[in-house]
Amino acid sequence: MSGQWLVALTFVGYLAFILVIGVYAYQRTKDASDYFLGGRSLPPAVAALSAGASDMSGWLLLGLPGAAYAVGLSSGWIAIGLFSGIVLSWTTMARRLRVYSYELDDALTLPAYLHRRFNLGHPYLRTLCGIFILLFFLFYVASGLIAGGKLFESVFGWDYRIAVVVGALAVISYTLFGGFLAVSWTDVFQGLLMSLALVIVPAVVISDEGGLAASWHQLQQRAPELTHWMSDNTGQALGVAAILSSLAWGLGYFGQPHILARFKAVRRPEDVPTAALVAAVWSLAGFLGAMAVGLFGRLELNQVLPDGERIFIELVGALFHPLVAGVLLAAILSAIMSTADSQLLVSSAALAEDIYHVWVGRETSPEAMVKVGRWAVVGLSLIAVWVALDPDSKVLDVVAYAWAGLGAAFGPAILISLYWSRMTGAGAIAGVLVGGVTVLIWRELSGGIFDIYELLPGFVLSAAAIVIVSAVTNCPVAVSSRHRELMG
Repeated sequence: MSGQWLVALTFVGYLAFILVIGVYAYQRTKDASDYFLGGRSLPPAVAALSAGASDMSGWLLLGLPGAAYAVGLSSGWIAIGLFSGIVLSWTTMARRLRVYSYELDDALTLPAYLHRRFNLGHPYLRTLCGIFILLFFLFYVASGLIAGGKLFESVFGWDYRIAVVVGALAVISYTLFGGFLAVSWTDVFQGLLMSLALVIVPAVVISDEGGLAASWHQLQQRAPELTHWMSDNTGQALGVAAILSSLAWGLGYFGQPHILARFKAVRRPEDVPTAALVAAVWSLAGFLGAMAVGLFGRLELNQVLPDGERIFIELVGALFHPLVAGVLLAAILSAIMSTADSQLLVSSAALAEDIYHVWVGRETSPEAMVKVGRWAVVGLSLIAVWVALDPDSKVLDVVAYAWAGLGAAFGPAILISLYWSRMTGAGAIAGVLVGGVTVLIWRELSGGIFDIYELLPGFVLSAAAIVIVSAVTNCPVAVSSRHRELMG
């Protein structure tokens, strides 16, 4: 049997396994709470691994190794920012968001939480949030499909556009039926598989070179420009703006709906510290492995890759037996699917709960809302496929745009709402609008201050808008008595 057939069989076995999980979860999905939030029943390790797997996506196995391969050690500033964001978001937001969202009539989505937090008599904040979720998540889902297209194109020699469609069908299949439970439990398996791949691949490369010290020495000799924290691959020193832009990636964690959904879905608030520890350990291992793949991958391959984002794929094909390679390449598929499914689910929840239910179907039954959510998954997937069909797209570029948009639009609003009782609904609307629009505009400008990653100015301006508008419009906020008690 040829190596390509062995890899294909591994992929088929993997897909069959996650479809079984989807069918099982389908049988347990009875209403919108089950479909969109898993009945708030996730054990801490499941919540942590699911949050990590849904966060990292193909970016961890393609984007970050590609950046390390092309730019060098200086790309690690992004990893430092992200790791800091993971730890801070779990420790500052997770417990409060789990408690508050449940107390506010079991708010399933972030827009619903904000709407009830301020007891608004109009749907404008909820609808605005839903629109930004749909806009930026379309790009986020597309980034996963781009990664899938590169994977299938490299491994099987398929046309890139066909590969994108195949990947989309795989994601839709179990997200459509199983909902949040299927997504979360498959994320656990996928997260563990991603960790295994990011340990095995760099370990084999480093072992081939005689160990870590010898590998680093070889890299310093063959590509010294890649071994410096404070300069890029051209030898130019990193400026303050470049370092701040990389560290600013961590701010995105405060506003990613698909990650914050895991905070709300933890089984008990008391489970949050355990989940936070698991999340920190898993993500640290992943970042170190991804950086090692990109840096030391240059020592294993004789040619320089024109597309650094394919370094993990090329290393697996060069180093491992086809059967093992199939398992490791399935980790990329795991990363892609574990993020795209979560994003589709959050997007469908925004469309069904925060737009359709608010404006069209106020009397819609819980069972009917699940059907609306499933149709939303299909529709949104088709649009994301269309966005992803450009074969020249870069995973990291598309992720950066979506990450910034969601982080700036929702991060300050959610974070401040959990701690500041004087925040108003008008302040929340201003913050979401200013954060999202800043990213849209900043992205189109360049030169000088506009070279800073758009997430940083978007986050700062959003927070400022919340504080200023809330101060101007401050009045007693009508929230539930239990929520007022928790806010102190």
